[in-house]
Amino acid sequence: MEKTSSTLWKRLKTLYATKSLANHLVLKQRLFTFRMNESKLLRDHISQFITLLNDLKNVEVQIDDEDQTMLL
Repeated sequence: MEKTSSTLWKRLKTLYATKSLANHLVLKQRLFTFRMNESKLLRDHISQFITLLNDLKNVEVQIDDEDQTMLL
């Protein structure tokens, strides 16, 4: 329903990039329970993993390199 790209972007940001505690917890839970599906390609798994990390980064949650390595 938005008329301009800037208002659409702001709306998407409020819907999907909120920095609430609940959102932080949901994103962290997704990361910590993320498992590789053996029927999928490794590159798809890594791509999904990076997407999870980027989602966390967008809400200002940093996962250090060592933890990322262990989770992967």
